[in-house]
Amino acid sequence: MSQHQNNLDLLNNLIEKAQKLGAESADAVLVQGTSLSLSQRLGKPENLERSEGQDMGLRVFIGKRQAIVSSSDFNADALDELAQRCVDMARVVPEDPYCGLADPDQLATEFPDVEGYDPYEPDEAQLIDWATKAEESARAVEGVTNSEGAEASWGRHDVAIAASNGLSHAYSSSGCSISASVLAGSGTEMERDYEYTSAVFAQDLDKPEEVGLKAGEKAVARLNPRKVETQQVPIIYSTRVSNGILGHLTGAINGNSVARGTSFLKDRMDERIFGSKITIVDDPHRKRGLRSKPIDGEGLANQKREIIKDGVLNSWILDLRSARQLGLESTGHAARGTGSPPSPSTTNFYMEAGEHSLKEMIGAIKQGFYVTELIGMGVNTVTGDYSRGAAGFWIENGEIVYPVSELTIAGNLKDMFMNLTPADDLEFKYGTNAPSLRIDGLTVAGQSS
Repeated sequence: MSQHQNNLDLLNNLIEKAQKLGAESADAVLVQGTSLSLSQRLGKPENLERSEGQDMGLRVFIGKRQAIVSSSDFNADALDELAQRCVDMARVVPEDPYCGLADPDQLATEFPDVEGYDPYEPDEAQLIDWATKAEESARAVEGVTNSEGAEASWGRHDVAIAASNGLSHAYSSSGCSISASVLAGSGTEMERDYEYTSAVFAQDLDKPEEVGLKAGEKAVARLNPRKVETQQVPIIYSTRVSNGILGHLTGAINGNSVARGTSFLKDRMDERIFGSKITIVDDPHRKRGLRSKPIDGEGLANQKREIIKDGVLNSWILDLRSARQLGLESTGHAARGTGSPPSPSTTNFYMEAGEHSLKEMIGAIKQGFYVTELIGMGVNTVTGDYSRGAAGFWIENGEIVYPVSELTIAGNLKDMFMNLTPADDLEFKYGTNAPSLRIDGLTVAGQSS
């Protein structure tokens, strides 16, 4: 019998225990994980860790009350105690009129292969090789004077989910990464930067030498930053930080925020909130995507959706609870762990690429700011007001001329969304991805004139 089937049997037995103790319905999640990580600095390994863990969470319902208890102890006596404690809690907690499992006819009947698991498991020697090559490549860049180190890691997770409504499914996921961080300059004039690569399949990683080279070059490029005066100029968000703009969008269209009335987009469904050429997609079935999964966390079918189409907001991000609260249907976006109820979350979320290259975008700007780093989280999701610290490079007459730091970008997300233009350099490097983005109408606060 496979490990997946063993895990499902364990969950179904736990659910049966809870029902015999008085639960009207129940679901359970089991996660087992194994990870290996290596960090080194100046050519010497500093930390090598291997960890293995498991956790199981049971959620039971009695009427409109729900309770959740989790445990890492899978012994029979411990699971008996877990089921009893969870049922006891469900009898006394406050009612939640929107909680509950999916109806059986809502459950997914197909489970697509998202290529989310790589059977290859690198050993310690492989991680050391990756980290060594990355750090050596970074330190070889002229101007790099010190290293914060390099890291390489691998991990695997086995996930099983079952429920009394008939849900029973298990799958595996994996991932690995390489990173390097170095310093350039000396004394009080030092600057640091980094680069990393991550992928589901090891063969899809960038070469460690490329990771190190980029980290070194980026650190050196930041030397001797200048200050600029406060002004309103076009801003280009590099691909390293542009996904943050989409992150603010996901928070505003999350079903929980909309249901609470705490989103600046709560009344904008079916309205244009971006320019007419903007399309933003969520794709849980993207092959080898960092957040791909065959079904959502409540067992519902998930699918590729154009959340924004031609600038128009087409969908919220909903799980069952938020959908019931809004009088809508779930969009299959439930995500969950073992110790908390499901909540809405995006998967592989991205903005489609535009028509112009980054070089063309920069070339069209007489004076502007190319952002490579954002600091702080000064965003008000109720009003859309936006204020974040930033660093990067100044643009003059269509060219990057010098690094800048200690600046603040201020505006409002409603205006930013409408005045946004994507470049053609979309890469799938993160869970949320966007091409470089030009945004007009923002204020860059620097030194006083």
